[in-house]
Amino acid sequence: MSPAIYDKKIYKFIHLILDISPLDYNNIAGVYNNQGDYPKAMEWYHKALAIREKVLGEEHPSTAITYDNIAVVYDKQGDYHKAMEWYHKALAICEKVLGNDHPDTAITYNNIAVVYDNQGDYPKAMEWNYKALAIREKVLGKEHPSTATTYNNIAGVYDGQGDYSKALEWYLLSYKILLNILGTEHPKTKLVFENMEGAYDLSGNEMDFKEWLAEQLQKEET
Repeated sequence: MSPAIYDKKIYKFIHLILDISPLDYNNIAGVYNNQGDYPKAMEWYHKALAIREKVLGEEHPSTAITYDNIAVVYDKQGDYHKAMEWYHKALAICEKVLGNDHPDTAITYNNIAVVYDNQGDYPKAMEWNYKALAIREKVLGKEHPSTATTYNNIAGVYDGQGDYSKALEWYLLSYKILLNILGTEHPKTKLVFENMEGAYDLSGNEMDFKEWLAEQLQKEET
């Protein structure tokens, strides 16, 4: 269920895959992952992991990043148990080495929230989303694209539960930030737009979605 599907409606979460290493293995793995070739992605991530664990050690932040990326592959395949296992390996490093308020720690909180939501455990999903949000608002600010990512994911939890009013509130918050910073054509802005439109279509509102959105954006300007 990643992205999650409810009543023939799809709303999409934003997994975050971060890599600060120049190793080509991670880049190759990322390409395979984006293409949906998960066995190949896993093969290349494990090549990168072998090097990082040997050269940098098992508690280095770059090693944690590869743990995170491996977890994403498991999550996309619906193997939530394995995904959670690898996310928590990454989280243990991030919290120990970087601290509880580091943006990279927030990335793992974000991704753990996605796994819980994919399993339909909405209270846990919301709990971990708010862990990520607390860091991002504090460290990055409320107008940062990564903060907007968490707003989108919180909206997705409400969306999955059928609380479209709350979902629209959070989608709109995310969309305004991404629109202002990244513009209308950026993939993240488009993704949140699609999520918001899907929730609006199921909300029972009679006004045309684009008219409603224009009205909401106009309120922001006045």
